[in-house]
Amino acid sequence: MAKGLQGFLWTMLLLFCAIQELGTWAMHTAVEGPGLGEPGDPALLAGGRVKRGWVWNQFFVVEEYTGTEPLYVGKIHSDSDEGDGSIKYTISGEGAGTIFLIDEITGDIHATERLDREQKTFYTLRAQARDRQTDQLLEPESEFIIKVQDINDSEPRFLEGPYIGSVAELSPIGTSVMQVMASDADDPTYGSSARVVYSVLEGEQHFTVDSKTGVIRTAVADLDRETQDRYEVVIRATDMAGQLGGLSGSTTVTIVVTDVNDNPPRFPQKMYQFSIVETAPVGTAIGRVKAEDSDVGENTDMTYQVKDEEGVEMFKVTTDSNTQEAVITVQKPLDYESKRVHTVVVEALNKFVDPRFVDLGTFRDQTIVRVSVLDVDEPPEFRPPSNLMEVQEDAHVGSIVGVVTALDPDTANHPVRYAIDRSTDAERIFDIDAKTGAIVTGKVLDRETAGWHNITVLAMEADNHSQVSRASLRIRILDVNDNPPELATPYEASVCEDAKPGQLIQTISVVDRDEPQSGHRFYFTLAPEATNNHHFSLLDIQDNTAAVHTQRVGFNRQEQDVYLLPILVVDSGPPALSSTGTLTIRVCGCDSTGAIQSCNSTAYVVSATLSPGALIALLVCVLILVVLVLLILTLKRHHKSHLTSEDDEDMRDNVIKYNDEGGGEQDTEAYDMSALRSLYDFSEIKAGDGGGGPGEGGPGRNPASELHALPQWVQSPDLDFSVFRDYICRKVEQADEDLSVPPYDSFQTYAFEGSDSPVPSLSSINTWSSGSEQDFSYLGGWGPRFRQLAALYVGRRGEEDGEES
Repeated sequence: MAKGLQGFLWTMLLLFCAIQELGTWAMHTAVEGPGLGEPGDPALLAGGRVKRGWVWNQFFVVEEYTGTEPLYVGKIHSDSDEGDGSIKYTISGEGAGTIFLIDEITGDIHATERLDREQKTFYTLRAQARDRQTDQLLEPESEFIIKVQDINDSEPRFLEGPYIGSVAELSPIGTSVMQVMASDADDPTYGSSARVVYSVLEGEQHFTVDSKTGVIRTAVADLDRETQDRYEVVIRATDMAGQLGGLSGSTTVTIVVTDVNDNPPRFPQKMYQFSIVETAPVGTAIGRVKAEDSDVGENTDMTYQVKDEEGVEMFKVTTDSNTQEAVITVQKPLDYESKRVHTVVVEALNKFVDPRFVDLGTFRDQTIVRVSVLDVDEPPEFRPPSNLMEVQEDAHVGSIVGVVTALDPDTANHPVRYAIDRSTDAERIFDIDAKTGAIVTGKVLDRETAGWHNITVLAMEADNHSQVSRASLRIRILDVNDNPPELATPYEASVCEDAKPGQLIQTISVVDRDEPQSGHRFYFTLAPEATNNHHFSLLDIQDNTAAVHTQRVGFNRQEQDVYLLPILVVDSGPPALSSTGTLTIRVCGCDSTGAIQSCNSTAYVVSATLSPGALIALLVCVLILVVLVLLILTLKRHHKSHLTSEDDEDMRDNVIKYNDEGGGEQDTEAYDMSALRSLYDFSEIKAGDGGGGPGEGGPGRNPASELHALPQWVQSPDLDFSVFRDYICRKVEQADEDLSVPPYDSFQTYAFEGSDSPVPSLSSINTWSSGSEQDFSYLGGWGPRFRQLAALYVGRRGEEDGEES
């Protein structure tokens, strides 16, 4: 019975769908010619047909079919089908053979599975009509569509949730909060399955929603964030336009009520009490107070200020930006003895005020802060704080310089004792009376030694020396005229022998270590012992300087070359002090232009022969001579070898120092000693030399070669170097006699490589003998390394002796 009723309902539903699609339910497809196959296809032209056609309905199938039998979809039919079963119908495409099955004989199509339009709205298939015997196409293959008919099986869904909106408190009725939107998977083009309307399930006391657009608005005007700062509103969406039987879905919308500055600041207390010691330095924090504000964010930002005049002078209020607290600090030193309690009126007000809510009341509040000052045992205070005293430098030891006064500021008013910090007066120039504070001199003062003294005075409580105060005191030493004036320098003047009367020869000035307040004023005159002076006069120029002039015509330095002129200098005092200085005046020889040449008779005689440059040259020559003598003595001490034969080849005694890798011998500027050798006759040396073997100094020797032979550095003991000294002295004398030019002496440096080796040289360059008569057998005594060398020389000498024999 139930199955029959269900089948009846499905039949009625199909009938309803057929009526809805009345204009599109039939379709006829005609194919002319060979159809979709190739022209001349034998399968299409086998029967000689020129026209065939498909006849079937456009198929619809209702989604979500729950019957037990396959759901009939429709029927395909060819107009060539005579009902004899010779035609076989087949389908292919989406769902063919699985979802959709076809009766090969009748062409009836059935759906075997439950379909869901929300997953797939239609299926595209292809139909074929074939000859059952030959399996040839009788009709061209053609597509057809099976459309899934929608039913209201999907409820509306809020896909963008969760929703969070906000609205400012105290917003007027109808203020838009936000919009929500639900989606329905049903077909919006078929019926009302996808037509959604909105409504409020929870929270309708405060909010409403537009049924068509989903816009949520406020329903009241007194939303107060301080009372409730968020609401949970449930919005429902119903399809079928809200009709009975429609499906629905819901979502929760969180609506946050944002803050506005509608609450003024309020102090929790009307009075606060703090205490602080009187010695607290300026800037010390006394305490903190805070006004409460129900708002949040920047609406709670506050500023604080002191309202009363007394508080403004003594205290300062700042705002802590992090905690929004008022920080009260000391702005002026406190004094327990002057005032023990201070009352301060502190006012708090919002930094940002919303003009829309001004009518709600004043957005500020005040409170009273009482500050109690605590007593502290304080050190004495100097009164008045004068730090400058003056005293005359001639004050006697024990004279009073001044008096310092300090009082104990505490109520107890303890007695005060005084002392001087000796680190600032290590020499104990001043003393102080411990009870009265009188400062007296402890030593004799001298302004010229120290014009200022900076000392530190200590004041302490008599019974508590830890309570100490310090005061810096500057003592100025006043000047007393106790130093006579003196000539600025030991003046020395010069006057030409041909000077004329009234000629200025010197301007003098004086110095005075004193510093009178009225300034210096000096007076100049000749000393009493110079009253008989007729050579020079002194003129006071009235600007603390004086000028010395000549009084006679001409001077003769042969008679007197120096004059001493005593000058008396007096200051302005008081008392006036004086001193006598001497001006030394030298008589000098001058040229025609008045330029001084020389200023004494001795220099005059010397200048006739030598100029200053010549004197310098003479000193250089003497130095060269001394160096040469020392060099000769050194050579005599270290060189003891005998002179060999005069037949040796000429050898240059040039010691050349190469300390770089330059141009070699072409770079040398060594002194050629041949110029010296040419001045004496070596034949005398040869005649006095009794040594030498065969071939040395024989009668057949060439005298020219003997003259040009150079002596070795290893000199004979009887070799006399006086010839060098004589030559140099003659050169010096020639230079001294020439007054026009300086001497052309030069000082040459010859590098010396140390003393001789005790072993004679093996080189033929350093031997005076031209033969091979030397005996080298002594080389064997030098050690194993020289024995082979000795054998070579001894063997060679034996061969030479054999050849000669």
